[in-house]
Amino acid sequence: MKSKIYITRKLPDYIIKKYEEKYEITMWNQAETPVPRDVLLKEVADADALFSTLSEEINDELFEVGKNLKVVSNLAVGFDNIDLKAAHKYGVPVTNTPDVLTETTADLTFALLMATARRLIEGSKCIEENKWENWAPFMLAGTDVHHKTIGIVGMGRIGEAVAKRAKGFNMNIIYHNRSRKADFEIAVEADYYDFDELIEEADFVVSLLPLTNETKEKFNKAVFKKMKNSAIFINVSRGGVVNEGDLYNALVSEEIRAAGLDVFADEPIQNDHPLVSLDNVVALPHIGSASVETREKMINLCFDNIDAVLSGKKPLTEI
Repeated sequence: MKSKIYITRKLPDYIIKKYEEKYEITMWNQAETPVPRDVLLKEVADADALFSTLSEEINDELFEVGKNLKVVSNLAVGFDNIDLKAAHKYGVPVTNTPDVLTETTADLTFALLMATARRLIEGSKCIEENKWENWAPFMLAGTDVHHKTIGIVGMGRIGEAVAKRAKGFNMNIIYHNRSRKADFEIAVEADYYDFDELIEEADFVVSLLPLTNETKEKFNKAVFKKMKNSAIFINVSRGGVVNEGDLYNALVSEEIRAAGLDVFADEPIQNDHPLVSLDNVVALPHIGSASVETREKMINLCFDNIDAVLSGKKPLTEI
């Protein structure tokens, strides 16, 4: 009898096909819409493995229902949607997808930084709305990226990849992390700063923090007040590390220049979200790792983790 895998989003047939001979695969039938909670609980009741995304809350209730679960494989690096204590209690290993999305997310981070700094979205809208009537010396004038100071908060794999890109733009690289990385500092000529010092010094503050009790709303009114009035805030980590009301006020009052955001506290957001109404905000729908190549690698790694556990081996990337 084949082991059963339940997948919480519809994935491409060409990827699923190679696993169907070995496993019984059941899958939610929509790619863009999260699986309803009642459907998830029903399907997980007899599943041996759960292939999840960030949209699903994997908690005590789910593990209690899914008594046959042997592994949860999460399609993300982050795992704040999963109660790891509950998983440990029920003896279910949880895996994620590190490394494979590092470079792609770093690309997006730097693209978001540049789009915000150079007001690219505003420029595109200017033409789209037929408002380009003539040329003016300071029309849509943004700020330079080259030779500015980038302050990276959270120097993990993605942070290191962003720093390497910044070096190519001759930026001054400063960072804050729970621990210093001496070899990395030498490699990219980066300097370690205390958090408050970084906030005051950086022209671009880039958040790459995981969401934890310690980092929740770390970027708040007091922090934005310490930033330069010309500073740009970029968040490609988790929306919950920011107090969005405080960020809105800082942008409206011009305490900081602009913000580029790929993540929000409660996703998805709609176009009536306060931050979306601001011209000095570039908002993206959580697409940090969204390239075809990287998503394929992430999906395959999720299956590799499931296959390892169901074959009696250790998972490749257990959290």
